[in-house]
Amino acid sequence: MCMSKETEFKNRDRYVHLGIAISALRKMRGLSQEQLAEKANVSRSHISSIEAPGIARPFSLEVFFNIADALEIDPADLISASVFPDKIISSRKD
Repeated sequence: MCMSKETEFKNRDRYVHLGIAISALRKMRGLSQEQLAEKANVSRSHISSIEAPGIARPFSLEVFFNIADALEIDPADLISASVFPDKIISSRKD
């Protein structure tokens, strides 16, 4: 099933923000794209395209769940981090 142009535009920022969150968390975990790809059972080029700044790269829920597991984060928290980065960062307890 193909997404309509309206849906693509509506979700574009969500995919971009999710890619940024994945990239930031991967770096915080000390993982290379290749290491994350291996743990998530996807190609390094797929991780690279998901993380590419300013590019909306839709991907399946299966890939999303695999990435969340590889990053050792609950999928809901990964979504929250991509949607409310300031809220998540400011609520961090040291």
